[in-house]
Amino acid sequence: MNGVRPLLLIALTHAILSAPHSTPALAADCAGICPQAVHPVLPERSASGIVAVRAALEMIGVPYSWGGGGPGGPGYGIGKGAKVWGFDCSGLAEYAWARAGVLIGSTTHEQWKSGVRVPREEVEPGDLVFYDSDPQRPGPEHVAVAVDATRMVHAPYTGEFVRVDPLDRRTFLGAVRP
Repeated sequence: MNGVRPLLLIALTHAILSAPHSTPALAADCAGICPQAVHPVLPERSASGIVAVRAALEMIGVPYSWGGGGPGGPGYGIGKGAKVWGFDCSGLAEYAWARAGVLIGSTTHEQWKSGVRVPREEVEPGDLVFYDSDPQRPGPEHVAVAVDATRMVHAPYTGEFVRVDPLDRRTFLGAVRP
């Protein structure tokens, strides 16, 4: 199976980034990852964003590691992530954008300040999307890379793996275009 995994990831990435068109109705009907629901519209002006999305999608299946990963790829984390080779949310975002040639910082707080704020309805592939479930602490606590206007790729939390999930969540804080 290990020899097949890279081929499956390449096929999934290709399907996501090259499907003809998506609609919200298709996204709603898709229980898992279906290419029709997660393909991005590929605007010319966001070539760096497309590179970042592809880099993040290539990491699907890599374990979450608190404090793990960075511009060079997955790595061992710190604290409860010290024995796990993988990414935390900001490490995955940093890696994806480093592959596009853009340095965005290594924490969600640095990344929140790493570009131009984008309204939710204008999110494009590669934009960083931020979440905050604790308004008592300033700044975002989670970051993901937008695949398109409805999906994100992220490293969710300890015990999980890099994956694609719906972008809309109750704790959505904002989006930044590096």
